[in-house]
Amino acid sequence: MALPFSIMSARLNTLLVVLGLAAVAALSVTGLPGAVDLSLQAVLAVIWVVYAFQLVATLRARTGSERDGLAVLAVDLRAVVLPLAALLLRIPPRDQSLFCAIWILKPLRDSATFRMVGKVIANEARALLGVMAIFGIVLFVAALAAYVLERDAQPEKFGSIPKAMWWAVVTLSTTGYGDAIPESFAGRLLAGLVMMSGIGVFALWAGILATGFAEEIRRQDFVRNWQLVSAVPLFQRLGPAELVEIVRALRPRNIPAGAVICRKGEAGDRMFFIVEGSVNVAAAGPIELGSGAFFGEMALITGEPRSATVTASTAVSLLSLHSQDFQILSSRNPEIAEIIRKTALERRGVRPD
Repeated sequence: MALPFSIMSARLNTLLVVLGLAAVAALSVTGLPGAVDLSLQAVLAVIWVVYAFQLVATLRARTGSERDGLAVLAVDLRAVVLPLAALLLRIPPRDQSLFCAIWILKPLRDSATFRMVGKVIANEARALLGVMAIFGIVLFVAALAAYVLERDAQPEKFGSIPKAMWWAVVTLSTTGYGDAIPESFAGRLLAGLVMMSGIGVFALWAGILATGFAEEIRRQDFVRNWQLVSAVPLFQRLGPAELVEIVRALRPRNIPAGAVICRKGEAGDRMFFIVEGSVNVAAAGPIELGSGAFFGEMALITGEPRSATVTASTAVSLLSLHSQDFQILSSRNPEIAEIIRKTALERRGVRPD
């Protein structure tokens, strides 16, 4: 019976990567005893076999050509093919293990963060390339200016534009190794300008990526919240425009297991939707509410004290709708307030008008 290698646990995958990279690092040490060298090679061989089975399982499990699936396949394929190619091409034994360093990509194959980074880079590619073009222009101009100003004083370091370009890269990135330093006043003034330009360029890159991450997270949160709200019976009769208003007004909140979310008798100013986990409502007959359920809706209508204490049975992720946001939504979409009012009355055993 084949093991489900294609869905290897993240912990096992990380453990194999750590063992493999540790073996690669150890094999780079000269003068190891033969038994130790052989043991380290055996560790790499066992890990390679496991990854080979995982590749086969990944190929069998593929049912489409989605980008995520292709990315996973590409990582699994490289993890097997590169070390095998080093062996078949008769790379020197000392260097064969270095090809196993590709395994450092394995923890990223199922990483949501890794996929998000890819999406952000793809979405912001034009802006990032634009800044890259600015970086290249500033780099060349800085190298050209340094060559003109310093070539006579330091020909070994600034005797050509390619030589001066190393100084320009180091200075533009504000690394400052100190192996090449302008000696003239004009050259040092140029160095100051290049450093300030570098700060600006890298700030642009950081700003673009930060904005891209924020937009991608907001987009994912919006989709998740949309799916949750649209599945709640309370809002199933609403149209897309009204659902958008609800989703935008929701505020996320994470509650640990055992914590009290609201107490009986407290002033109520919001209602809650359960994204994940479950809560216990200590009413006349205790009620357990799970994912997709909601509670506290009377707070949006009357603001009256809570009628029951609600406690998190497990770690729970909530979305809260505050009364002030509800009032704004109600003014724009009166049907929302009417649906909530009718639902609240039905829960209290009162027949709505």
